[in-house]
Amino acid sequence: MLGWHTLWAFKKRLIIPGERISKIYYAPDTKLRWWMGWKLLGTHVPGFIVAGTYYGSGKKYFWDVVNAENTIVIELNNYNYDEIHVEVQNPGKTVRLVEDQIK
Repeated sequence: MLGWHTLWAFKKRLIIPGERISKIYYAPDTKLRWWMGWKLLGTHVPGFIVAGTYYGSGKKYFWDVVNAENTIVIELNNYNYDEIHVEVQNPGKTVRLVEDQIK
C-alpha cells in the first residue's frame, strides 16, 4: 500500500507466499457497494473506497480499492485472508506477472 492507502487500510503491506495463491484474476466489474461485509479495521465510503479487513459469507477479505475498474482479486488457500481485492495500475500485466511467478 502506498500513500493514503496505508492509512485507509490500516496496513502497510501484505506478503503472500506464491504457494498460497489459488487463483488471481482481473475484476473490472467490481462495485464498491454500501455493504461489503463486517468491517474489522478500515475505511468504507460507498461508491468511493473500500480498504481494510472485512468479514462476510464465512470468509475474511482484504480490500484496497478506490478505482474499481483496476481491481484484481487474489484467492488464497491456508492464509490469513481468503481473498484480497486490490487496485493496481495495470491489472492485465499484474495478473500475468503473478501467474508466471506461481507456475
